[in-house]
Amino acid sequence: MQKAEIQFSEGVHEYLLASLREPEILKRLREETSRDPHAIMQIPPEQGQFMSFLVKALGVRKALEIGTYTGYSALTVAMALPDDGKLVACDINEEWVGIGRRYWKEAGVEHKIDFRFGKAVRTLDALIKSGEANSFDFIFIDADKASYDEYYERSLSLLRPGGVIAIDNVLLFGRVVEGSLPDAEPGSRMNAADIDAMRKLNLKIRNDPRVDETMLPIADGLTLVRKL
Repeated sequence: MQKAEIQFSEGVHEYLLASLREPEILKRLREETSRDPHAIMQIPPEQGQFMSFLVKALGVRKALEIGTYTGYSALTVAMALPDDGKLVACDINEEWVGIGRRYWKEAGVEHKIDFRFGKAVRTLDALIKSGEANSFDFIFIDADKASYDEYYERSLSLLRPGGVIAIDNVLLFGRVVEGSLPDAEPGSRMNAADIDAMRKLNLKIRNDPRVDETMLPIADGLTLVRKL
């Protein structure tokens, strides 16, 4: 057997989860979100811990999040930032973000999070126009898949050289290979256009001379891009 053929059993997955240092406040937010019909959109705790580790290892001070949902990833990043760090978070659903705000405040990181309501492309364009190009250390993309290429290009403009973009759901439950739609994934809004868009972006990033890149089999696939 090759390592690439190894499939984790439920027991091995539980062993992995037992190794996590998930703060209680993150656990409570994750558990509250799990009751939402769209909970599949939330990143799992092992991905959250990886992102926290990455933010600390990179010395991130200024971050951007495209797609906030109920705020678990935002809370993860904000808790990893220094006290004077800043996270710009974008989403189009204030009700979902309202859940996260309660936890951001309780965790004492609300002052680090600058939430921008509205379509992310407009927010990103406004950031570029206001002179914030080449100023972000870390960017997390986890929003509507059909717009990923637009988010990617604008993120490259906003990211400083040496900064990192983390792109979520690059495997789309394996549909980037299998080609068919998922069988009624609860809360999933995936369609054929999403699969096509993700395939094209994955290929584009692999061949993009502007960046270093690596695709990791964490959760639903996470690609890391470092701007050259």
